[in-house]
Amino acid sequence: MSEQFPALFKPLPLRHKTLRNRIVFGAHTANMSVNGLPGERHRGYYEERARGGAAMIVVEPVPVHRTAVLTRGNFLHSTDEIIPHFRKVTDAVHAHGAVICHQLYHVGQHGDFDNSYEPNWSPSGLPSFHDSDGSHAMTEAEIEEIIEGFVQAARRAKESGFDGIELFAAYNAIIDQFWLPFNNRRDDRWGGSFENRMRFSRTIMERIRKTAGEDFIIGLAVNMDPSSPVSQTVEQLQEVIAWHDERQLMDYVTCGTGSYFNSTGIIPNVFYADKLGAPFAEALKQVVKHAKVQCEAHVRTPENANYVVASGQADMVSIVRGQIADPHLANKAKEGRPEDVRPCLSCNQMCWGRRYRDYWISCLINPSAGREFEWGGDRFTPAGKPKTVLVIGGGVAGLEAARVAAERGHRVTLAEASDRLGGQFRLAGLTPRRHQIIDYLDWFERQLSKLQVKVLLNTPLDAEEAKAMGADVVIVATGSMPDGKAFQRAMPEHDALPGIERGNVASAEDVMARIARPGKRVIVLDETANWKGAGTALSLAEAGHAVVLVTGAPAVMAEMARTNADIQLRARLRELGVRMLTETILREWHGDGATVQGFGGKPELIPADTLVVAATNVSERALGDELSAPLIGDAMAARNAAMAIYEGRKLAMAV
Repeated sequence: MSEQFPALFKPLPLRHKTLRNRIVFGAHTANMSVNGLPGERHRGYYEERARGGAAMIVVEPVPVHRTAVLTRGNFLHSTDEIIPHFRKVTDAVHAHGAVICHQLYHVGQHGDFDNSYEPNWSPSGLPSFHDSDGSHAMTEAEIEEIIEGFVQAARRAKESGFDGIELFAAYNAIIDQFWLPFNNRRDDRWGGSFENRMRFSRTIMERIRKTAGEDFIIGLAVNMDPSSPVSQTVEQLQEVIAWHDERQLMDYVTCGTGSYFNSTGIIPNVFYADKLGAPFAEALKQVVKHAKVQCEAHVRTPENANYVVASGQADMVSIVRGQIADPHLANKAKEGRPEDVRPCLSCNQMCWGRRYRDYWISCLINPSAGREFEWGGDRFTPAGKPKTVLVIGGGVAGLEAARVAAERGHRVTLAEASDRLGGQFRLAGLTPRRHQIIDYLDWFERQLSKLQVKVLLNTPLDAEEAKAMGADVVIVATGSMPDGKAFQRAMPEHDALPGIERGNVASAEDVMARIARPGKRVIVLDETANWKGAGTALSLAEAGHAVVLVTGAPAVMAEMARTNADIQLRARLRELGVRMLTETILREWHGDGATVQGFGGKPELIPADTLVVAATNVSERALGDELSAPLIGDAMAARNAAMAIYEGRKLAMAV
């Protein structure tokens, strides 16, 4: 048992199994199937988390019926063809000592015709909250068909080697649609009274137990969404769970946050507090006598997890994004080295962000996620012949390249021109609510120190100086710089913003680095539609500036809609009085104001003391060209941090 986290590493009996600790890699849509079947990408992804010490893994949901298909990467429904393919996954996970269950789902009225090519079946025919579609109110025969779909999916799970299943009754899916009076307007035996509204879930669970037998875990996933007036209250959810627990229908219940009514809370972003789901898990713990209770939602770290278990709020915790970012989180915590856990940023950019776009998921700070079968997991093959490696540039591309090269046994020197590591990502970490980025950069510094990487700060290098260092391999990660022209894609005929030469103009980078001192009235020209422009505007507004944000995008933070942080960021900007002009171009800067024009609208003159420009940068690639050395990150092309970290890792693995 871990001396540092004793509660977290106490074994936990669960039905016919004993979990080796209290850390679960909970269900989430990895979206990795190939033609509806789990393949090597899927196997490698889950096996790495089992190898990393997770006690239980709950594999992403399988749709239980043709009307339940929700994503491109969903598994095949209603067929035994999946069984031998899943057996490879369960065997791999069991080989590392972890328990493995499979989530089963149907989201009822919130389906997606683009993927299912079927109508959405629901209790009462209410509209989808996913899009503008309506749904089909099920007949009793169709209800029985869906129930049988759940039962047969559980049978297939057992035959595939899963230790149990988890029923998706969260976020307003079909099971909790039967529970909730808002969704369930039926007047037959499936609606009306409390007992009738519980009939659907009770029948599913009883029939699964009869089909799968006693040595089979049945879990239940539920949620709380206090932001929605039609969602269940804590007291109502307690009543539902106590009713099921009294009948010993499930072995554990896990409680998340958010719902289809408010999707931002399902995968909490940086605007949410840590341990978001803990109070709700604690409320369920108070009413159950038989089932174990799991806490989920923003339990990112071993410290958070240990507190939740030790305080009695829950029996176990689901850490999903934390184990996507570092699949060896559990083992590192058990070994008493939590400082080595790569910290999740709650950024949602490559996990939920890629799922939002219907791709298989990955991770901004762990590009091995989803590539474990290709890259050998989140571990690195030692170099056959150690070399001396010089990395020029200490942004995240250079940091990752230096770290991975050193882990492989190379002797690494990292030269950074400034007095701090992190480059532009450090500036991003100065944005309100994004301090987790600074935690990540601190993690890098600890890792480089442990790996004995020689870090040279305040060390700009030209080509001759770089050659004089005599490294076997030189990697150039010199990043990018603002172009100084304020180019706008909506005005491609102008390489530069008309009037930019009149002064009182600063880049977003200089503002965040405290190099520029904007006046009271600021226009932020946001050509990126992501954190760079909106985060700079937020920083300025919180510092007391009067801010007008101008973007050609249809919404502020439009590029970050896939992260679910955009809604709350816009709300915060409105609270601070920021004027947001979307689908608008900045026609001309006058030195003391700007002429702006909405698409198809009339020009407007806005007085301002300073223009702050957030635009796509220009690569600093000259040194790489002169040295004929490989370029990574923004030195190759100005993009986001995910690309830089990916390229840093990929190149260092090949040295």
